[in-house]
Amino acid sequence: MTSPFFIFVDGTPVSASPGQTTLDAIAAWNPEVAGLLGNTRNLADSRGLPADPGLPAYAGAIFRIVSARQSGVTDEVSPE
Repeated sequence: MTSPFFIFVDGTPVSASPGQTTLDAIAAWNPEVAGLLGNTRNLADSRGLPADPGLPAYAGAIFRIVSARQSGVTDEVSPE
C-alpha cells in the first residue's frame, strides 16, 4: 500500500492519496472551495497557469485558487 502525500493549495498542506484527483483531495479538505471550482473560481498551478482539477494529484504539487473570469469578457478596449 502506498502512503498518502501532500499537495499545497494556497499555501495549505492538503492530504491526498495515490489515484485521487486534485479535485477529490480539495473536496475532502474543503468541500465549499471544491464547489466553487469551475464556477466563480479556477485552479492555477504555481506559475499561475490553468490547472485541470480532474487530473491525478501528485506529491508536492502547488496550486492556487484564483478568480474565474466571466465568459465573453476581454481585455480589449473598443474604439468609440
